[in-house]
Amino acid sequence: MLDRFAATFLDLDVATRYAPQLLAGLLVTLAVGLAVIATGLGVGLALAVLRAFAIRPVNFVMIQVVDIFRALPPLVIILIIYFGFPSIGIVIPSFVVLWLSLSAVLAAFSEEVFWAGITAIPAGQWMAARSTGLSFPQTLGWVILPQALRIALPPLTSRTIAITKNTALGSAIGVNEILGQATSAEAFSANATPLTMAAVLYVLLFLPLVIASRSLEHRYNVARR
Repeated sequence: MLDRFAATFLDLDVATRYAPQLLAGLLVTLAVGLAVIATGLGVGLALAVLRAFAIRPVNFVMIQVVDIFRALPPLVIILIIYFGFPSIGIVIPSFVVLWLSLSAVLAAFSEEVFWAGITAIPAGQWMAARSTGLSFPQTLGWVILPQALRIALPPLTSRTIAITKNTALGSAIGVNEILGQATSAEAFSANATPLTMAAVLYVLLFLPLVIASRSLEHRYNVARR
């Protein structure tokens, strides 16, 4: 039983043969993940700041769009863009589709987290800052946002990890990230060892982030006591 399990999931020859392929997939996953984090958080913060200016028509449209992207599963967004857009003459490379789709989802969730941080700041701080002669943008940028970012950091870290792990969905549209390389190797080798290797790579990649997220949440909870 154990020998059969080892031969299926832990074949050293198969692991050695396909290690370069899996490592190439790891680099693609890192590239997509970093691009998604930078774009998603940047756009999310910009939207939260724009929402603070309380421009009703803009906020109404923004909230509807954000809610749609929060409600839709990331895979649905990816497939709509990748398979649907070519029918109207827009062809986007699979890597870019994955980046744009996950960035939009992360931006939607991070906007809500940033906005929650902004609204958590007591109104008295707004009034005190304005009474010193600071303009609304100055109050928002110098007084409110630094505190809001500190509040938003723990939940934002967890949400970012959860969404970034969806880079594995790139295998559905031919992105050669970790899972895409692993499934290809599994098909050619008729062995599940590449999938085991993919699982190990995902753990090595995301476990430190999960631990860091837990540490941030603990430090924030301690600081509030």
